[in-house]
Amino acid sequence: MTDILHVSATWKRVYPGAAVGVLALRNVVNPEHHPALEARKAELEERLRMRYAGQSKADLKALPPIQAYTAYYKRFDKTYHLLLQLESIALKGKPIPRVAALVEAMFMAELDDLLLTAGHDLGLVSLPLRLDVASGSERFVNLAGQEHVLKPGDMFIADGQGILSCIIYGSDRRTMITPATRAALFTTYAPAGIGAEAVREHLQHIWELVALIAPQATLDCLEVYTA
Repeated sequence: MTDILHVSATWKRVYPGAAVGVLALRNVVNPEHHPALEARKAELEERLRMRYAGQSKADLKALPPIQAYTAYYKRFDKTYHLLLQLESIALKGKPIPRVAALVEAMFMAELDDLLLTAGHDLGLVSLPLRLDVASGSERFVNLAGQEHVLKPGDMFIADGQGILSCIIYGSDRRTMITPATRAALFTTYAPAGIGAEAVREHLQHIWELVALIAPQATLDCLEVYTA
């Protein structure tokens, strides 16, 4: 698959040092639960608690990836939601939420690598994608079914029909992953300070976890774009 994502000149100008990654997989499945993924999830919970044992929320905020996202979210008076989720699981002992396997695989990689990722049903996406910076006039309906007007300056990815995701409000409802999903698209947003190689490794991590669920999965695209 070539030219899956068109990068705007505005994005490159506004966000020097940023990176966005795209992972497209076909022949996937999305069961409600999968034993191999459940075992890996239990391992991850234990590893996160050992990794951050004795640390505070302030210590988590000082982690380099979280610092990069915190600086981005601060521009919009928001808090990086993955920080709160990491605190809940690593410091407070809460379990990783149970959701359908493809989404769970993505979230597990997010927690481990601390990189923000959106997941979509590739079969519902009108390619090519476009990476741009919001003017503040764009609208979309998020996963929860709420309509949002994008914040001016927020990074977003759109397809031929509309917004797929943005950093501040997350993923859209139109292309959400469902039990019927047989091809998946994952996109990772990385503000300056994270780097292309970290994004590439994160997407490979997601692919590895998806392969536990769907060993027959095939790779369509794994690309990282930089400003």
